[in-house]
Amino acid sequence: MVNILIVDDDRNIRFVLREVLELARFNVFEARDGASALEVYEREHVDLVIVDIMMPGMDGYEFTRELREADARLPILMISAKQMPEDRKRGFAVGIDDYMSKPLDPEELILRIKALLRRANIESERRIKIGEVVLDYDAYTVTGHGTVQELPQKEFQLLYKLLSYPDKIFTRIQLMDEIWGVDCETGWETVTVHIGRLRKRFEGWEEFEIENIRGLGYKAVRKV
Repeated sequence: MVNILIVDDDRNIRFVLREVLELARFNVFEARDGASALEVYEREHVDLVIVDIMMPGMDGYEFTRELREADARLPILMISAKQMPEDRKRGFAVGIDDYMSKPLDPEELILRIKALLRRANIESERRIKIGEVVLDYDAYTVTGHGTVQELPQKEFQLLYKLLSYPDKIFTRIQLMDEIWGVDCETGWETVTVHIGRLRKRFEGWEEFEIENIRGLGYKAVRKV
């Protein structure tokens, strides 16, 4: 599931945005200012950020600048009641990918989000193709080398997450929270076990591999 972080000091705006995004089947995190949003970003895996300009402490511009130093590829959509060209230009100058003026049209918001995710190579069609290998999220199958393998749900979700963000390092805790949920009582060792099964299952496949980053976690490497 795609994770979206809403950064806005207006509780009502956050509530409305959450309703719209969850209806479109996105997972939502919230923060009321830039500083707390950076804490969420460090703690959780985030696929896209929606950020307001006017916030106490660290405003949307400063937050975007800080985030861009940490992640050059993360899609950022800035929202604001400000409608002057200068405000938009400043937003793009610090690193946003798109800008919408309040009040927001829910349908347009979702369309813009999907467009940003496509540009960031996050598959909205729920399929990943790597050479001749195809991962189908709706069927939990991996097709390639003349076979169609139907994976257990958690194994498939883990592989799909890693291959959606090639070369991005995920900690075991991040993967545990993302795939199994923050309330799961199972230890992070479960991730290690599932990674081992995936490596054995796809041993010898030249299209991709899962690498262990010592002391940090795992990343997937696409080779074609």
